[in-house]
Amino acid sequence: MVDLPSSGTRDTRPISWIQAALKDFKRFPQAVQGAIRVALTVAAEGRKADIAKPMKGLGAGVFEVAARHPNGAYRAVYALQVGDAIWILHAFQKKATQGRKTPKREIELIRSRLGRLEKELER
Repeated sequence: MVDLPSSGTRDTRPISWIQAALKDFKRFPQAVQGAIRVALTVAAEGRKADIAKPMKGLGAGVFEVAARHPNGAYRAVYALQVGDAIWILHAFQKKATQGRKTPKREIELIRSRLGRLEKELER
């Protein structure tokens, strides 16, 4: 788990990353990283960015940020209702194998990380 400081002087919630999600995120094109960081900052300020939408089937407070790029579509998934921080659970490049749907393996990975994080933060 990695905490990144919020930029600026606004009153925001901390943004924290599952280590594997941060590693994958750092492989994204710079323009995509910038767009997703803006959306995460908006979430940390208590609002929802236009490129964020609730993820169905993962419970309330789990959102997906989608950013397009000439190299493909990129996603970051964050949870609002786990601890005091905005937690980024997963970051991945969307492959067009199932149209617009997020592949089941990605959903299962997100669900697994969310469960482990909740248990870890209960301690």
